Amino acid sequence: MIVMSVVTALVLLALVTQAGIVAVQRAFPPQGRMVEVDGARLHVVDIGPRDSGLPIVMLHGASSNLEAMRRPLGDILAGDRRVILIDRPGHGWSTRGRRQDSTPQIQARMIDEALHKLGIDRAVFVVHSWSGALGARIALDHPQRVAGLVMLAPVTHPWRGGVGRYNEIIATPVIGPLLAYTITLPLGYVLAESGARNVFLPQTMPDGFVKDSATPLLLRPREFIANAYDLVTLKESVAAQVARYGEIKAPVTIVAGEPDKTVKTGIHARPFAAAVPNAKLIVLPDLGHMVQNAVPDLVKAEIETMIGRIVPAQAAAD
Repeated sequence: MIVMSVVTALVLLALVTQAGIVAVQRAFPPQGRMVEVDGARLHVVDIGPRDSGLPIVMLHGASSNLEAMRRPLGDILAGDRRVILIDRPGHGWSTRGRRQDSTPQIQARMIDEALHKLGIDRAVFVVHSWSGALGARIALDHPQRVAGLVMLAPVTHPWRGGVGRYNEIIATPVIGPLLAYTITLPLGYVLAESGARNVFLPQTMPDGFVKDSATPLLLRPREFIANAYDLVTLKESVAAQVARYGEIKAPVTIVAGEPDKTVKTGIHARPFAAAVPNAKLIVLPDLGHMVQNAVPDLVKAEIETMIGRIVPAQAAAD
């Protein structure tokens, strides 16, 4: 009887999950175009004037999608600049052929290929959190693509501890998918609001953020599993690239907060700034993890300052 009850409960949860997937995808449909690359289909939103000079590419962190970069920062930047927002492989409306394609190295190659297909030769990259490691990897492996790099609360170095036991479980074969396709979505609906509020601290989360950022897309099983793989493989990935940071030649601006409990500035932003030859570090004493939401005007000003230096330097070199 106990076994039958457990099986029945799992079947019901699986049905609820499938219904939830349909509802979530109807509520948050894709907003851009799909670009085929080796191993993935990337969802790309291209906004702002096309004839505005150096474009800006924005890459989101873990547990999110391109909408987390679009509102408000991307929309503000698009008033003057061409802005390309990309759902990372496996996130939002982007897919990837293998869950194991979770490392910054592999995703850097995919994004470089997508930008080539879009005709983007060089851009300023604006990256948040997990994508700090990705932005650094693009600058290392595809330097011709990176005119400048603006990093918001970036992950760049190994840290003590893990990334949450639940991520390790979800990334485990058999048991992980079983949980993802049964309890993750209904449970996630209950916990999403409080989880997002914690990431914003000490700032207050804007009203409607979970909906506006299309965060419920994360609760779909295939994305939740991809996100777990991204997180459990990240520490080893950044450890493998730390020694190369001195090779980055592009100008880099880092904006981070001292109270950030999600990605600690002392472990990541400060040592990265010390390792990169042409880096500018801005650390604010009252800034949490969601830099793009808390200080969008400051970030925009830093991007414009960077572009103002890059363009004359490139013209002189040409």
